[in-house]
Amino acid sequence: MAEQRAQSARRVAQFVTVKEDDSGQRLDNFLLRELKGVPRTRIYRAIRKGEVRINKGRVRADYRLVAGDSVRLPPLRQSEPGEAPAVPLFLEAELQGRVVHEDDELLVLNKPSGLAVHGGSGLSYGLIEALRQLRPQARYLELVHRLDRDTSGLILIAKRAPALRELHRQLREKHVEKRYLALVAGQWPGHCRQVEAPLQKNVLQSGERMVRVHVEGQRALTEFSVLERFKRATLIEARPITGRTHQIRVHAQHAGFPLLGDDKYSDDRSRDLARELGLKRLFLHAQALSFARLSGEKLSLEAALDEDLENVLNKLRN
Repeated sequence: MAEQRAQSARRVAQFVTVKEDDSGQRLDNFLLRELKGVPRTRIYRAIRKGEVRINKGRVRADYRLVAGDSVRLPPLRQSEPGEAPAVPLFLEAELQGRVVHEDDELLVLNKPSGLAVHGGSGLSYGLIEALRQLRPQARYLELVHRLDRDTSGLILIAKRAPALRELHRQLREKHVEKRYLALVAGQWPGHCRQVEAPLQKNVLQSGERMVRVHVEGQRALTEFSVLERFKRATLIEARPITGRTHQIRVHAQHAGFPLLGDDKYSDDRSRDLARELGLKRLFLHAQALSFARLSGEKLSLEAALDEDLENVLNKLRN
């Protein structure tokens, strides 16, 4: 015990200078790479407590680094090399079959439902950790944006820092178009073409994140359109104009039509219909993305619905 205390006392903070390649990256993502093996929750706590500093000042987790920034890395315990969990073989095969597009700048996947985009909160690995293990030769792989764990569909992974910075700029300036497919119980009214309601995040004692419409929340806007009507349900397209946590799910609930298969924001009607249809996951799919590459070339991508969601639609059609 005395030896451990002595070793702890000898640990000192390190200072690293942000390189040009890391300019534009979020602080939390930078720390997750620099402090491999440190739990995600511990890194966020270090940021909140001011143990991590940029140019001697406190910043938030979403601060975007600038080349030349001096980052204070606190002496946090890191797991020993080799402690990273092995990615299951079935996941390796599935991810390889879900590549929608790849070039020297980007990797675009059709993410399966049930896979988180990153580890943490009791998860030993997520999509990005799996990709880094499956592609050990890749020098750079960073998430451009996020999808909820239960949402399937298109997700962007940058293979170069300039591509990450450019796509983050397009996201901030609303130049990336995202379109989702969602299924709700009942008849979505044709006149309900957008929902604008502020959203506020809450963390329950269990650590679970819940979002609600609240006057003190952040501005949020989603556009909706009807794609196909069934006797007891409606297939809709959702276009999030802002990018808030659980935005489509909470806005659909706020309109009175929660998504089928949503275990957080459902009602009796949607739960009963999902059970009757045999739907065991959230019916929300990131179907389409449009954005510009570094060259300025416009890229439009689509991902087909997974078979389980197509089966649900076929049941409703029949």
